[in-house]
Amino acid sequence: MPKFPPLDLSGLPITLEQQIPEEYRDEMGHMNVMWYTYLFSWAFMKLGDHFGFNADYFRERQMGSFALETHVRYLAEVHIGSHVTIRSRALGRSAKRLHFMHFMTNDDTGALAATQEHIGAHIDMSIRRMADLPENIATGFDRLVAEHNRLGSPAPVCGVMKP
Repeated sequence: MPKFPPLDLSGLPITLEQQIPEEYRDEMGHMNVMWYTYLFSWAFMKLGDHFGFNADYFRERQMGSFALETHVRYLAEVHIGSHVTIRSRALGRSAKRLHFMHFMTNDDTGALAATQEHIGAHIDMSIRRMADLPENIATGFDRLVAEHNRLGSPAPVCGVMKP
């Protein structure tokens, strides 16, 4: 797997900070892969707060979000007891889909431990089908995309995912 170029993630919002508990240990002695998905999922909820796409919105509007596609890169081990930080980046959208990325760093080593690139769908929960994003959510997400694009380096995307 090619190495990532050095990334300055400091301009991206912190969407999760956590010490890795013993329960996350797998047979190899490090954090099990299922917990990466779990932590990235919580990070998305915090990212959603930045553009109004959160539990209040889901509850009040009877809307939701379904995962459509995910690409995870495991770049460095995360051991039990390590402290990790996840930062998130908005990449783009269509009328019904969001494209974003998470970066997990190991605060103990400074290493970029993992990335997750994700396509999520905006769902009308009353019919459980994709629905257009409302203008305020779309505008808020577009604002984040513009802010994150000004950071000066392209996102290290896998290249096959499109919103």
